[in-house]
Amino acid sequence: MNNVVVNADGLAMPSWSSSASCFALKVLKKIKQNNWELSILFCNDKIIKELNNQYRNKNEPTDILSFNLGETVKNGKKTSYLPGDIVISLETLKENALYFKTTEDEELRRLLIHGILHLNGMDHKTLDKNEPMLALQEEILDTLNSERIIRRGGKK
Repeated sequence: MNNVVVNADGLAMPSWSSSASCFALKVLKKIKQNNWELSILFCNDKIIKELNNQYRNKNEPTDILSFNLGETVKNGKKTSYLPGDIVISLETLKENALYFKTTEDEELRRLLIHGILHLNGMDHKTLDKNEPMLALQEEILDTLNSERIIRRGGKK
């Protein structure tokens, strides 16, 4: 059984955070992963810029960072996998949604899938939609197209 923990830093916890957790669980099911303990952090541009600078030497905000941990832990008879953390800037997400002419909800769903695929060991060298990871990301997004995290007006 998977578990997703959502936190916020530099902003209030989004009202739709539980929907984000549920969506991440559906993505994990789609990629056939089990016993994951996934952590998602929503933040502002200031925090993600600091992380991007510290860990990637890029002194600029970005939309998403994933920090791979990849550890298996045993607690009694239960074994859990700690894949790592996903950090998403909601400010950059908003800007990207405008730039790509999509909804904030679709952009959030795309970023969550993207981060989970990175933590699952996938990577991409370019932003070419034919890259295997990005093609799978869009395929998963299409199959979960009826799901919503952010409802109209920003509410779940």
